[in-house]
Amino acid sequence: MHVLFVIDPLQSLRAYKDSSVAMMRALAARGHTLSVAHQGDLYIDEGTVKGWTTGIALVEGADLRGHAWWRERTPAGDYALAEFDAVLMRKDPPFDMEYVYSTHLLEYAQAQGARVFNSGAAIRNHPEKLAITEFASFTSPTLVTRDMARLRAFHARYEDVIVKPLDGMGGTGIFRLREAEHNLGAILETLTDNGTRSIMAQRYIPEILMGDKRILLIAGKPVPYALARIPLAGETRGNLAVGGRGVAQTLSTRDLEIAHAIGPKLVDRGLLLVGLDVIGDYVTEINVTSPTCFVEITEQTNFDVADCFAAALEQAAGI
Repeated sequence: MHVLFVIDPLQSLRAYKDSSVAMMRALAARGHTLSVAHQGDLYIDEGTVKGWTTGIALVEGADLRGHAWWRERTPAGDYALAEFDAVLMRKDPPFDMEYVYSTHLLEYAQAQGARVFNSGAAIRNHPEKLAITEFASFTSPTLVTRDMARLRAFHARYEDVIVKPLDGMGGTGIFRLREAEHNLGAILETLTDNGTRSIMAQRYIPEILMGDKRILLIAGKPVPYALARIPLAGETRGNLAVGGRGVAQTLSTRDLEIAHAIGPKLVDRGLLLVGLDVIGDYVTEINVTSPTCFVEITEQTNFDVADCFAAALEQAAGI
């Protein structure tokens, strides 16, 4: 199987902990061939979706904390995306208009026979924060609006809330607003850009102190372990990017209930890999762009997440 990764520049990745690199290593171990392209390398030429792609090979025994963990296997060239057995969209956010255009190109490529995971249409139609509203029975009380009066009323009702932008990642732009928040107006004005940009408000979930759990769904089924990202002392956010500590743990009964309710619906829509963010008993985000935490879970549990994904990809691609 020849797999194309649409990905950020390889030299920018921290290979020792990067989930995409873990995928590459698992696929290579199974004998598959790898190529890479950047988001800007995708284009349409006379109706055909193509990419300027480079074949790569992984260097056996390489130090994954360095940059020499891969080598060029074949020079860069132009190839139709339909020529690959599978195309993996692993470009990290931000989810800006260029990203949206890329999802359209991937969708067109699928119409031309390409096998794309996650599919372009599914990524575009499942914004990672808004997607939880489809599963309201599993969410903490949530409001999405740019109306300042509604946001203030929501805060007055629940007294302790989290507010965040709809397009943030890695914990950026997240604020906890307690009952006596003297900067309430300034924070809401900043996040909404004075009422011109919609944001999300959620009732604060105290169980964040026990971790923001990342539950991985592969082909609609949950990996048996979650990574609980535990905030630093005095911090509201558990994101690893802001210093959270990752602790792998077996899925709880509630975790499994959430995963079994959401997983089958999403895989049927073209989402082979999904990362659910769960705090306590509530799902807070549904990550579909480039879900992570493969390496941390594998290292702490010996459950090989990347190999599980590679096997699912083989099946989905019909190999």
